[in-house]
Amino acid sequence: MLERHGRGDGRRLRAAPAALCLLLGTGLAGCGDMGRFQTAAAPPTVAMPKPKPAVAQTPATEKEHERILASYGGTYDDPRLESLVSKTVDRLVAASDRPDQGYKVTILNSGAVNAFALPNGQLYVTRGLLALASDTSELSSVLSHEMAHVLSKHAAMREDQARQAAIVTRVVTDMSNDPDLTALALAKTKLTMASFSRNQEFEADGIGVGISARAHFDPYGAARFLSAMERNAELKAGKGSLDPRAQDFTSSHPATPERVQNAQTIARQYAAPEGAERDRESYLAAIDNIVYGEDPSEGFVRGRRFLHPKLGFTFQAPDNFTLDNTAQAVIGVRDGGSQAMRFDVVRVPAEQSLGDYLNSGWMEGVDKASTEDITINGFPAASATAKGDQWQFKVYALRFGSDVYRFIFATRQKSIESERNARETVNSFRRLTLEEIQAARPLRIKVITVQPGDTVESLSHRMSGVDHPAERFRVLNGLDRTAQVKVRDRVKIVTD
Repeated sequence: MLERHGRGDGRRLRAAPAALCLLLGTGLAGCGDMGRFQTAAAPPTVAMPKPKPAVAQTPATEKEHERILASYGGTYDDPRLESLVSKTVDRLVAASDRPDQGYKVTILNSGAVNAFALPNGQLYVTRGLLALASDTSELSSVLSHEMAHVLSKHAAMREDQARQAAIVTRVVTDMSNDPDLTALALAKTKLTMASFSRNQEFEADGIGVGISARAHFDPYGAARFLSAMERNAELKAGKGSLDPRAQDFTSSHPATPERVQNAQTIARQYAAPEGAERDRESYLAAIDNIVYGEDPSEGFVRGRRFLHPKLGFTFQAPDNFTLDNTAQAVIGVRDGGSQAMRFDVVRVPAEQSLGDYLNSGWMEGVDKASTEDITINGFPAASATAKGDQWQFKVYALRFGSDVYRFIFATRQKSIESERNARETVNSFRRLTLEEIQAARPLRIKVITVQPGDTVESLSHRMSGVDHPAERFRVLNGLDRTAQVKVRDRVKIVTD
């Protein structure tokens, strides 16, 4: 969250119904980059390994790569994980019908559970997905599924749909001249319109399970991981009305019971070929100590509070609000969707007053007479109101050091509660103490061995920083609602 963008130069945002899309939009894009080495031509008398097939790079794919890195927190650098993923992909490529198709894999520094592919064979997998998977066969099911979308040219079809979606959104909304904000709304439409069709998903499942089985991975890994993803999504969906799956694999790859059943049916055709493996031990060794959830260096949500140790501030959302930290902004939505908020950083010249910034035209419908210079916890600030057709807005700009932060509150109907929510949230903005900054460590996956007397309940009590710890422990370890742990089992817990 919180990249600095030039928004103080006259660009305009309409305070209209479409403006809420800007409040709630999340940045999604697609592309990846991880170079492969070419092997020099071998002398006639020396047998050399064949070079891995290259992935064609174009200016468009390179641009997409940068966009997706910005949306998903950049790359996650971990040599053990990179080696695991690379070896798995190489094994799958060798077992596919198109060993000449090249692939490049990027691990993204995002807690979202997501994986996707571009038409040229660039694959992406988030550390959130790697943390959820329980063994290499489950990882192989995801990678082979994405490879199947490439081989079947589904990814190319989806890219075309995404371009059409962007055009439609620009024509219909005409919401803003601010490219950074407009991109958020475009991305949300892109996600909705660019989902794979039911037939494409079933086709990719069939091809993917076949590739995994021929690579001697357990073919039932796909069904297990589809179930884990759906259970994980259900846990997140219980938090509130803000769709927490907006950046997740299940949004564009629905893990319906029908798909799970279909994956199981396909797996039975391969009847656990000789040498099929889950490769659980080496997988758990590779993901041990992986960052889980949000990376504090980019700010993180704990309940209703947002903290940014690197920049040194915190604030708290109102009761009944769900916070979501995206690459561009912190988004909050009240249960039921009648109120929403957006928090981001903007570039305002030091010589420009905050009141003048609020009235500079970046947002339409601002009541200039409502503009007021105020102080919030010792920080200079300004506030104003704005009106749209269906939403009313309360906007604050606050100067913290050399940066200016913007709170935008939207409500369908102005009320004492909505006014109080906006005021209390802004007034909660403060500087973090040194102790708070030092204590803001990332959550991590820790792999431990089950000891005599350990139970799901006792192990889940060792989890830190997560809600529903018992159910989350079960989901992370592929345990159904009645399964129990066994002595000497290796299991995952979340701890700081």
